[in-house]
Amino acid sequence: MKKTNFDIYLEEQLKDPDFAERFEKAGEAWDVALQLAALREKAGLSQKDLARKLHTSQQQISRLESPSYEGHSLSMLRRVAEALGATVRVILEAPGQTEPMILSEAKVPYKIRRKP
Repeated sequence: MKKTNFDIYLEEQLKDPDFAERFEKAGEAWDVALQLAALREKAGLSQKDLARKLHTSQQQISRLESPSYEGHSLSMLRRVAEALGATVRVILEAPGQTEPMILSEAKVPYKIRRKP
């Protein structure tokens, strides 16, 4: 398939390490935004409906679903996931890592202590 002018331009820009880093981070934010919106829509909820469930504003849900937003907190992602019947999984990878890190021989469940 022939490369478009944009493909050629992007390849050239990605040679700049600063640009490449910003481009990768933007892609991560885009992925989070798309996943949140897709889960919400699959649950049959509007942004306003989800906001009500989370006791927040529709504007906050809109912000979370915006590809340009990079202020997602783990606690808010967990709240949204719980409201949508999903789970949050965060993966940190070392440079050049191709296999997942094994932290223990067997998965060990842990208990979350909740205040009575």
